[in-house]
Amino acid sequence: MSFDTLGLCDALLQTVAEQGYTIPTPIQLEAIPVILSQRDTVAIAQTGTGKTAAFTLPIVHLLAKTQDSNKHLLRALIITPTRELAAQVEKSVQNYSQQLNIRSTAVYGGVRIEPQIALLQEGLDVLVATPGRLIDLYKQKAVNFEHLEVLVLDEADRMLDLGFIDDIRHIQTLLPSERQTLMFSATFSKAIKSLAKSMMDKPVLLEVSSANSTVKTVKQHLYHVDKERKSEVLLHLIKNNNWQQVLVFSKTKNGADSLALELKSAGITAESIHSNRSQHARTGALEGFKNGELNVLVATDIASRGIDINELPYVVNFDLPYVAEDYVHRIGRTGRAGTLGLAISLYCEDESKQLRTIERVTGHNFKREILAGFEPSKPAVKVSPAKDYINELYGNFEADEQSKRKGKGQKRKGRRRK
Repeated sequence: MSFDTLGLCDALLQTVAEQGYTIPTPIQLEAIPVILSQRDTVAIAQTGTGKTAAFTLPIVHLLAKTQDSNKHLLRALIITPTRELAAQVEKSVQNYSQQLNIRSTAVYGGVRIEPQIALLQEGLDVLVATPGRLIDLYKQKAVNFEHLEVLVLDEADRMLDLGFIDDIRHIQTLLPSERQTLMFSATFSKAIKSLAKSMMDKPVLLEVSSANSTVKTVKQHLYHVDKERKSEVLLHLIKNNNWQQVLVFSKTKNGADSLALELKSAGITAESIHSNRSQHARTGALEGFKNGELNVLVATDIASRGIDINELPYVVNFDLPYVAEDYVHRIGRTGRAGTLGLAISLYCEDESKQLRTIERVTGHNFKREILAGFEPSKPAVKVSPAKDYINELYGNFEADEQSKRKGKGQKRKGRRRK
């Protein structure tokens, strides 16, 4: 199945082809035709599966199809939970609409509001916004929703986790009741169902993967270490394996800053990214990480959304997350669009409750492994040699996949014999 079969206009098909995409991902295959039919849609898809293009492509198509070339009225609103994700989504809109007369911008807090107001006054077709800044702009009469046709809630589950439900409810009261509403989420919970029911009209439910499941292209390992030796283990992994690009997750902002400083003092280029840092610092750190100037980016969960890097090879959970669903989002930063990735979690005894919750929510049972030379005071199950993990694990990954395919073939043959 190719993009040609989905109903997109020629200009979009040409742009998609120029960017090297030939086959739509499962969520794109499911969502694009439904969105083009202008039905309300709830799409449940893991991170790294191409969900941004799944809604930006059909939205750009619909806007271009009925556009008045002399007017740029706000017709599509995309709400995201974080600044980084807003910038990423708006970049996607720009990329796909480069051959079409469609204007877009992203607005979010942490930067001056005046330039954003000026852009809105020039006229826009698509606005990508975080909830708080959107409400501020509305209060200043800088944004008008009179002509709005499409509303998108991207990473809706994360917006609820971050406490944006009241903002979303308030924004809903400002919008035309006659509109198409799209909701994209990596997880499917009772809260998401309730929100969809209150905001949408007979939505189509698309679920291309099991709720809260993790991406199959990510190899997951859990290393049991003493809490006070975690940074030592991380340094060893980075230096011993010559990792050039690794995203590390910390559960606190102070912890992220401290870890970044410790890595710097050990000769590793690293920066932290979290909500207390200025938007300029966050943007600079993210760009430095993407272009290879930084080897390590230490992030908190709230700042991790929008970190979209092609073929990011490694993710390390320095701390296990408080919210089990965040584990899914974290490791989804690697293994994107079918590439292989490695996610390593450093686990100490204090985190046993979080680990049990993650195992229950994701359905993944971890082997408590330890690294030779870093044995914890309470030994775990298996000792793994400290060597080039990515070669070893990728080899195991491929062998596992071949074994699964072979096993499936034998089962099918067995059924035929019966």
